Amino acid sequence: MKLLEQFGIILTLTFIVETFKELVPLPVPSSVYGLVLMLLLLKFKILNISAIKDASKLLIETMPIMFIPAAVGLLNAWNVIRDLLIPLTLVVSLTTVIVMVISGHITQFIIVSSKKKKGAC
Repeated sequence: MKLLEQFGIILTLTFIVETFKELVPLPVPSSVYGLVLMLLLLKFKILNISAIKDASKLLIETMPIMFIPAAVGLLNAWNVIRDLLIPLTLVVSLTTVIVMVISGHITQFIIVSSKKKKGAC
């Protein structure tokens, strides 16, 4: 019963986010709205993490199963992808490295800033 209540909370938030997405004409995926809403609810302690912990854990544990249809779709589109394999691999690799470098620099900046802030107090 506890899991059912937790899934109910998650589905209610999903419904709210999908409704918001339909009302606000911005090119932002509903998953981004959902992450922001969840962050705000948890940050301001409107929603306690224990209210969704078990259902979230179950969803994370079953997440790999959700990638199977996408992998099958890639196999079905192999004729189209085959000619673009090298450019796609290069683009994905390059953008991954760029994201890692930028994320690392931002993380280092935040760490240095917080150390300076603590040292100044």
